[in-house]
Amino acid sequence: MENFLMSSIPLNELRTVISETVKIEFEKHNQTPQPDNEYISRKTTAQILGISLPTLNDYTKKGLVPSYRIGSRIRYKKEEVFSSLNQRQFTKGLGRVA
Repeated sequence: MENFLMSSIPLNELRTVISETVKIEFEKHNQTPQPDNEYISRKTTAQILGISLPTLNDYTKKGLVPSYRIGSRIRYKKEEVFSSLNQRQFTKGLGRVA
């Protein structure tokens, strides 16, 4: 401890200062909602959409469901999959239905 400063501050005032500082810092970190960047597998994505893996592959190639290559694997952002689901109605065996 190179810099050490002793100050006479009442205990209650010290508690108040610490409490307010912690509260301010906590609020700073909780103001911006964190985006849901959870990546999910092809299998999970197909199950969510109610389609087969080959159909998911077709939808990915057509740009209906955005995908990401992470290493040698294809992953989908969970938030974008649900967004795609809300934008289009998918039905098993029928593909995209307007």
